[in-house]
Amino acid sequence: MYTFDSRIRYSETDSEGILTLLSLLNYFQDCSTFQSEDTRCGMEWMKEQGLAWVLNSWQIVPLRYPKLGERVTIGTLPYQFQKFIGYRNFMMMDERGDFLAKANSVWSLINMETGRPTLPTQEILESFPLGEKIPMEYADRKIQVPEGGVIREGIPVLAHHLDTNHHVNNGQYVMIAEEFLPEGAKIRQMRAEYKKQAFLGDVFYPYVAAGEDKYIISLQSSEGKAYATVEFEI
Repeated sequence: MYTFDSRIRYSETDSEGILTLLSLLNYFQDCSTFQSEDTRCGMEWMKEQGLAWVLNSWQIVPLRYPKLGERVTIGTLPYQFQKFIGYRNFMMMDERGDFLAKANSVWSLINMETGRPTLPTQEILESFPLGEKIPMEYADRKIQVPEGGVIREGIPVLAHHLDTNHHVNNGQYVMIAEEFLPEGAKIRQMRAEYKKQAFLGDVFYPYVAAGEDKYIISLQSSEGKAYATVEFEI
């Protein structure tokens, strides 16, 4: 398992001094990026090869949200390659080694010139040795969008939503979707399914379906095609 240590910063917390879901997601994203940079398959190398890992889905299960100042360890391990698909776990632990959060993610390796999936090279396979998947209740990567929801006002994609690949970063979809939760909602699990890349100038039309303890927000185009769908269990 690849790990790095950190401390919960003020900029990562909410109005109560508790780590936000987006900050937790960013820790996980940074962890896998750090692992890549510490191998020969970092961002520059991938760019030179015309390759990129594109996220298909997230499942994040917070067990306890740490507070401002807490010292934490963030870890990640890839546990399976299946053709062009990679499966990766994440976790955050406290100083005693107890789990604060667990996550599962599914990625596709894409040839950036053709836009099509491609098999991992030998360099990639050797740089990311597989570990044993962590124990958690694994959810389906597909999210069923129920009928009866409401379309909200359009949200334009702005420059601060973009990452180094020049499309909307996966965490930004979650942040936008989270705005449609009731105030003070405590998220017990988040799942996100990514369908289509969004770029500067695109507009999201959120389709919001609310249940007793579950909210599903599908960020769609004007034609009703989903860019990403996010499910929150509260």
